[in-house]
Amino acid sequence: MRRTVAKKKATPSSMWYGPDRPKFLGPYSGDTPAYLTGEYPGDYGWDTAGFSADPETFAAYREAELMHARWAMLGALGCITPELLSTYGGVDFKEPVWFKAGSQVLTEGGLDYLGNPGLVHAQSIIAIVITQVILMGAVEGYRVNGGPAGEGLDKNYP
Repeated sequence: MRRTVAKKKATPSSMWYGPDRPKFLGPYSGDTPAYLTGEYPGDYGWDTAGFSADPETFAAYREAELMHARWAMLGALGCITPELLSTYGGVDFKEPVWFKAGSQVLTEGGLDYLGNPGLVHAQSIIAIVITQVILMGAVEGYRVNGGPAGEGLDKNYP
């Protein structure tokens, strides 16, 4: 004899998504806009400026937010790497603290990346700005034009 088991009612896999997700003012939130369905992370039903009302604009904002977050994570890594290398790696920096390192460009000797004058020796802030604009422009141009994801794939998750 074969037994059948009744299926459980479908529930969302996380409490943070769906119509029953926590709202920005908790029980005092009232009705949320119809376009905020709880599908995306951080959707707490609050959009007073209406930034998410147009799906195309929302997609563009979402893509920009993801890219900025990724660059910020790389920046955070760049802040702690010199301090870790000087403390544990034996690399001698003039100034390993991230908020003081940039001022070395304006000093007499300039800035040596990774403590090595043969690697990159920066003495001009204008040259640094031009180099960073060219490098960032090339990377962003590559990403916008398909990049490593190729054609027809989600450009937010290459």
